[in-house]
Amino acid sequence: MIGSFTLDQLRVLVTIADTGSFSAAGRKLARAQSAISQAVAALEGVQRVVLFDRSGHKPRLTEAGRVLVDLARHVLATAARFEGAALGMRGGLEPELTISIDPIVPTSPWIENLRALGDKFPSLPVSFSTEGLGGSLRRLRSGSAALGICLLLPTVPDDVIAYPLFRVRLKSVVAPEHPLASLGRPATQSDLEPYVQLVLSDPVAPDEPNYGVLGTRLWRFVDLGRRLDFVMAGFGWCRMPEHLVGKLIDTGQLIELAIEDESSPRDGLTIFAAHMRNRPLGPAGLWLLNELRARLSLTDLRVDLN
Repeated sequence: MIGSFTLDQLRVLVTIADTGSFSAAGRKLARAQSAISQAVAALEGVQRVVLFDRSGHKPRLTEAGRVLVDLARHVLATAARFEGAALGMRGGLEPELTISIDPIVPTSPWIENLRALGDKFPSLPVSFSTEGLGGSLRRLRSGSAALGICLLLPTVPDDVIAYPLFRVRLKSVVAPEHPLASLGRPATQSDLEPYVQLVLSDPVAPDEPNYGVLGTRLWRFVDLGRRLDFVMAGFGWCRMPEHLVGKLIDTGQLIELAIEDESSPRDGLTIFAAHMRNRPLGPAGLWLLNELRARLSLTDLRVDLN
């Protein structure tokens, strides 16, 4: 019993609403019609509301009944998830799988794996968050995430086990009206220094080492979308994933900027699936990791994925 009602009473209420009559609900639940009527009467009596208008040939939900049927569906669904989660934990499944994702990681390569995870472990609570650059590693180390889909710069740390999944190529870009757009040659460090460089950073640890920073005037962003808005508005230059700016370059909305002695890897930055060495993944996390590795292992993302 939950407070003054039972899950069985709610199940009877929802079944009547779905089947259209007390007798049909009895057949579906393999009970006598009298038992169905008693369950509804008990629920109405305890809650002091009338759920059905019985004046016609078939019972019709009252206004209160319609509201409470919707709430009953929610309670029953929550109870089912509770039972499923408890069953999974009894079988060794982790209570929850939390995934952290760096902002540079595109959605398309792994979204189908997340859908498959839900099909494989339907009762497993899964949560994920998109972090500022470097935030995924911070969350792994704090224990607030079990699996990170992330960059690991400059190298994979000793306390992390990481598996390369795919590469993301970067393009240095500016707006057409930006002075660097008309430079006519590869930009040098001295060319870049007077202008704002728009960089991604971790808002929790803004003083962490910066990689790929060439300018001296930095505007820091957490998400790629807002940084893209600013570069398109002509506020500075930045390196953006090719899958986000390829079409914008093709249509002339952004200009690709050549940089002398470019330090960004020509074949792109490697995106890893990572977890802490001292915290092995549970069954669901390990299943997802193996699916990601099988499907994505070092895919080179050079085309627009959207």
